[in-house]
Amino acid sequence: MHPLTYAQTHHDKFLEELKTFLRIPSISTQAEHKADIERAATWLRDALLDAGFLKAEVLPTTGHPIVYAEWLAAGSAAPTVLIYGHYDVQPPDPLELWHTPPFEPTVVGDNLVARGASDDKGQVFVHLKAAEAFKATTGAPPVNLKCIFEGEEEIGSPSFNPFVFAHADLLAADVALISDTHILGMDKPSIVYALRGLAYLEVKVTGPDHDLHSGIYGGAVLNPINALCRMIAQLQDADGRITIPGFYDKVRALAPDERAELAKVPFDHAAWLKEAGVKADWGEPGYTVIERTSARPTLDVNGIWGGYTQPGAKTVLPGEAYAKISMRLVPDQDPKEITRLVREYLLRIAPPAVTVEVRDLHGGDGAIVRRDSPAMRSAFRAYAATFGVEPIFMREGGSIPVVATFQKALGIETILMGFGLPDDRLHSPNEKFHIPIFYKGIETVIRFWEGLRDAGV
Repeated sequence: MHPLTYAQTHHDKFLEELKTFLRIPSISTQAEHKADIERAATWLRDALLDAGFLKAEVLPTTGHPIVYAEWLAAGSAAPTVLIYGHYDVQPPDPLELWHTPPFEPTVVGDNLVARGASDDKGQVFVHLKAAEAFKATTGAPPVNLKCIFEGEEEIGSPSFNPFVFAHADLLAADVALISDTHILGMDKPSIVYALRGLAYLEVKVTGPDHDLHSGIYGGAVLNPINALCRMIAQLQDADGRITIPGFYDKVRALAPDERAELAKVPFDHAAWLKEAGVKADWGEPGYTVIERTSARPTLDVNGIWGGYTQPGAKTVLPGEAYAKISMRLVPDQDPKEITRLVREYLLRIAPPAVTVEVRDLHGGDGAIVRRDSPAMRSAFRAYAATFGVEPIFMREGGSIPVVATFQKALGIETILMGFGLPDDRLHSPNEKFHIPIFYKGIETVIRFWEGLRDAGV
């Protein structure tokens, strides 16, 4: 029996096992779920062993544990693939917006609805089931496999990067493989070749050393919220171009061939507006929506607070105001350098009546990989054979900092073979994974490993 045949005849088994994985509320950001994180790591280790991996273990870090596994039976002449994923998930809040319990996986039509279904447990599970298909048929995969699955991706991977740099020998491979992105549609496969990075910071503006009565002091004491709003307004012009000096110094210009490739991505403007729930698009002139959301840097205020926010009125002049600001960065922009530029600019434009503090919360590098490597060509052929149509190369607006980490620490490039869909509602209530795509993902990975064996990687 061929591994593809095994995969195609075990759909029900695979789905039920995935449901078991999804029932574990492995929420990395909440301390009360620490035991659930550890339970998910143990479950994943055992699932890797069941799938055929000859070695699998839970490794402690300064934070949540890492699950490492290997299956090196293909021999030294075969390439080694390092598979990355994460088993932690976002909090399910707000719970009242879920149509079904977030940690009770529910089949709704052709979708499996649960927190973590697409991001990233379902996509991690694709690789385990592809490995199982080889175990049950040929005895072992055609390439050597290593897996590293972390439990901190949703909180910025504070322990992961140091682990990778400290264990470069253990993780040595020819190419990395990640499934944590999406394709364009059921009949529109795509491969992400570039990701944006992230710089995330918190701004605190302090005025008086305690809250004041706005009738007594208003007009003579600068309100920190007012000051913060004016400062934020100076970070961008009316079209969204960022005004921070030096911000664009390392931004790569989009080459004509890249713009032509991105123009191939199907885009229904009216449908996009409806999906986003807005009346019109907005952003830098001279760039398409696709380019703005994947190949250009951004700056957004993610939260702002201070003073009185409860029902009713309270005429208070607050002592403090806060904002959280994130910037999506493109390859070559350094998150730490960008955070420094933002801090310097905010301190420069701050009114003398307030004090400003800028705290670096976390960040990650963007990355771009070759579209013509042997491994990328193997991925291209695997998608085409499974979906019956050639994939489109595209950029991703989100961040997967581990791609840059693997480039720096291990000297390898990453193939991003995603199997989510654009409407999977990642980080939102009613997250889902399209079940037919789950099965196609397993077949695509099987074909990719077989093609990689012959690709001369």
